[in-house]
Amino acid sequence: MAMEQLPHVDEHDVATVASRDAAWESVLRTLSRTMGGAPRFARVLGCDPSGASGRFDGSVGQTLPGFRVVDAEPGRHITLEGRHRFARYRLTIHLDGDRVRARTDAAFPGLLGRLYRAAVIGSGAHGAITRRMLRQMAAPAARRHRRARSDRAG
Repeated sequence: MAMEQLPHVDEHDVATVASRDAAWESVLRTLSRTMGGAPRFARVLGCDPSGASGRFDGSVGQTLPGFRVVDAEPGRHITLEGRHRFARYRLTIHLDGDRVRARTDAAFPGLLGRLYRAAVIGSGAHGAITRRMLRQMAAPAARRHRRARSDRAG
């Protein structure tokens, strides 16, 4: 599937000690929990898609409020895209060795789009939210990894 060219916004990453499988489970759980609870916000912004498609396992075509999975390679990466009144956007999460990385690409057309970009990106809110989401992805995976190692040793 050819993805729309969108300008690069930012990229953030965080270390993880988890196995690839544990990290992937944590990525999916965090995306579902973080974005799955925002249908009202998605409707206010006029997001497409505005709702979730049900149980989220990261399969292409599944939706969360404001996002549709457009590409996924389990254990490696997941790419979500969406749009609303003020922006078209893409979020790609990569599992890259001992790092979980999030890349955001987005276009903010028109005056309202530029104002929205200033409010969300320029204020630092987007970066803070993305870094928090990455820490949430890394922390549970790391805890499961440590428990599994201690169970094997004990």
